[in-house]
Amino acid sequence: MPMPCTESVADSGPLSHHSRFHQRLGRRYGAELALLAPGVPDHAAMDQACESLLARGHDLGAALRILRQLVMHRLITLDCDQGAVLSDITLPVTALAELALDRACRAARAELDARHGAPLGPQGQPVQLWVVGMGKLGARELNVSSDIDLVYVYEHDGETAGLEGGRGRLSNHEYFARAVKAIYALVGETTEHGFVFRVDLALRPHGNSGPAALSLSALEDYLQVHGREWERFAWLKSRVVAPLDCIATPNVQALRGVVLPFVFRRYLDYAVFDALRALHHQIRDHAVQRSAGRPERANDVKLSRGGIREIEFTVQLLQVVRGGQFPELRCRPTLEALERLERAGLMSRETAAQLAAAYTFLRRVEHRIQYLDDQQTHVLPTRDEDLAWIARTMGLSCCDFLRELDAHRELVAQEFDTLLGGAQHKRCGNGGCGKPRTAEAPAPELEALLEQLPPALRERVAEWRTHPRVQGLRDEARARLLRIVQRTARWLAEGRVNEVAAVRLVGWLEPLLRRESYLALLLERPLVHERLLHLLGAAKWPARYMLQHPGVIDELASEALLSERFVAADFEHELGLRLAALQSTGEDDDENLLDLLRRAHHAEIFRTLARDVEGRITVEQVADDLSALADSVLRVTAQWCWGRLRNRHRTDDGQPQFAIIGYGKLGGKELGYGSDLDIVFVFDDDDERAPEVYAAFVRKLINWLTVKTGEGDLFEIDTALRPNGNSGLLVTSFKAYADYQQQRGSNTAWTWEHQAMTRARFVLGSEHLRARFDAVREAVITAPRDRAALRTEIIAMRERMRAAHPVPAGLFDVKHSAGGMVDAEFAVQYLVLSQSADHSALQDNLGNIALLQHAESAGLLPIGVGRAAADAYRTLRQVQHRARLNEEPTRVPPETLAAERDAILALWRAVFGQEHS
Repeated sequence: MPMPCTESVADSGPLSHHSRFHQRLGRRYGAELALLAPGVPDHAAMDQACESLLARGHDLGAALRILRQLVMHRLITLDCDQGAVLSDITLPVTALAELALDRACRAARAELDARHGAPLGPQGQPVQLWVVGMGKLGARELNVSSDIDLVYVYEHDGETAGLEGGRGRLSNHEYFARAVKAIYALVGETTEHGFVFRVDLALRPHGNSGPAALSLSALEDYLQVHGREWERFAWLKSRVVAPLDCIATPNVQALRGVVLPFVFRRYLDYAVFDALRALHHQIRDHAVQRSAGRPERANDVKLSRGGIREIEFTVQLLQVVRGGQFPELRCRPTLEALERLERAGLMSRETAAQLAAAYTFLRRVEHRIQYLDDQQTHVLPTRDEDLAWIARTMGLSCCDFLRELDAHRELVAQEFDTLLGGAQHKRCGNGGCGKPRTAEAPAPELEALLEQLPPALRERVAEWRTHPRVQGLRDEARARLLRIVQRTARWLAEGRVNEVAAVRLVGWLEPLLRRESYLALLLERPLVHERLLHLLGAAKWPARYMLQHPGVIDELASEALLSERFVAADFEHELGLRLAALQSTGEDDDENLLDLLRRAHHAEIFRTLARDVEGRITVEQVADDLSALADSVLRVTAQWCWGRLRNRHRTDDGQPQFAIIGYGKLGGKELGYGSDLDIVFVFDDDDERAPEVYAAFVRKLINWLTVKTGEGDLFEIDTALRPNGNSGLLVTSFKAYADYQQQRGSNTAWTWEHQAMTRARFVLGSEHLRARFDAVREAVITAPRDRAALRTEIIAMRERMRAAHPVPAGLFDVKHSAGGMVDAEFAVQYLVLSQSADHSALQDNLGNIALLQHAESAGLLPIGVGRAAADAYRTLRQVQHRARLNEEPTRVPPETLAAERDAILALWRAVFGQEHS
């Protein structure tokens, strides 16, 4: 509702003096205020003040309550008179809660231990009690009049040790129930000095009807069997806040192991949207009821539309949906989470900054509302002088304050509506906003839906009448499925998608029906749904890839998906952040890291695939990006494997003296979707343990790259090009590799291995090894050769390949037929091995197209032959690429590619001086 703009606050004296709460504290505790050290209160200063209060004869409960009043007096002064930043208020309040709970917990347990003995576990071990802070306490965001949401969890069931003769023995359950009561008496009860914090246990399992404290196993059972979707948001910010001596112990990891899988699912979890909508509607309905007949209560900066709660919901929803697959999104504080969402590309920089500004502004207003009378309220005051005072402490006039407040709330409401897919985005004005979106129309019944569908789609969807997975769906999931088909049919009628795509969508959905989150994703994100249809309609292979890795379709929600390209540094940085997030929670085991690598790799392949199918990048750019991605995956995997290798040496500098040499499509940067990697492993290390260590390292590395997990695999690895092929060592010393390639000694490389060297490339390793490899490669390809003998050997090798890949008469195989891609590649290899000593432009590994152009420019090919062959090779690559995308044969009628075939045959004649036999 509109608020008045009346400037009526007194101009004299510090602004903090207008706070009635501040005035009361000054009168009552003026003599004790100096006990709190100057500046922003921290744990050490509060602990010292508490000790001083105890030394004055106060019991612990009184000391903690008085300490709270001293801290509040200080914070009001810092905030209103000195313009403290938000964290200088929230962190001290949180530290006060942690200190109070720690002292109360220790005192309660000491008293109970004296009466009943310490609680013991199944093996007679001590049992810890964990005070779990939820909500703002867990996130270190407490406001100055917050209650604290707590859940008490103890480590094991059992019983206490008892006293001499077994007297006083209790079950652990009863012991910790008494501890909770004792802690509440010290922290939550109201006495002549007030309270330390209001305590709320409603978020514990089974709510107010549940036990005050429960064992870890009981918590695990509850979350697995009874845990509701809204509770995942509650546990998102959970943190053990007391006792302090337990927080750093390994025991706490067991609690994380129970909570994290409940909050963050292993897949993209869009099903939580409906749960959040329901929770939000309940909160809004409650707020409406509270303000009925009291219109001033509509100006609640926390619960009204566009308030603090909607910012928190916006952030938490994105975290819960994606936090299972993207651990770098897991954090508790709202402002930090906004930064992480922006870094992950899930929110624009502008939106993140605007929501952060709105959150900071609203939280500062909330504090000022509470400074007035120490009431747990978030409603703007109705007294003109109070409202004007709030504005002045924010550095604004009353009217400017209300305008800025309204602008922030309007932006928050719009973003929240957009996130939840509101059909109508209402404008918020003067502190009020539009109602939540109206309920969706009921989902159509299958028979009614079939009547709306065109023939081919109707025939396919009609199979659902008897499809066991469709029949087995919950009503809610079935409704989602039918709404998706209904929307698809509407787009089909509008000409936005084609019927082939619609039919393929049905086939894509059926195997995924047990994973209902994908139905929720498509329904919640129409853009994802439409882009998915475009991909499915463009080619067959994308549908197969998305069926193998359905989680990648979430990438379709990115606005920048089609305009960006792969950036190795960004990819590796994001993986580093995810690793750090897993390490922070102790989840960085091999299985999680393997899955992390696979999800990241699959997502990047899918991004490239989407750009490819939409025609945003060329075939050459596809190969460049896939090759750069492979390089990055190899670098990261090698780094992680080395760090986890047992019995490794070189612990002084931490870096292996090791390199990976790429051959074939990897070496030539011509990788396609699903290409295997031709690689050779070498090391340059004089340590006597080196051969054994690097052999173990390479075995581990190959396993990490090739093993299939629930997320699939990364690459197939081919090491046949190592010295002596499959009979040779898996990893070779660099000296042995160089000797083999440079014909030193009795065991040397064959001509076909030197052909392969023309496309070899240093992929990873130290710069010292890179320089040595480049020197060996240059020496190999520029070595003096008998050109006639070389020509004969290469022609013979080509004939053997043709014999191994026969092509039926009347067809042209774009790769293996005479005039196909292999002919061009062999011609280039001959030119490099025979001419690069005299023509340095041929020495660099630039790819076949560029090398053909250089050969013509150098006069090694007749004018026009090299460029025509380069253009033909490019066209054949495009044909092969498109055929594979659509799962079609790469053998075509000869006349369709006659010009390209003739151009490459002309190249063959120019290089080898003969026709194909």
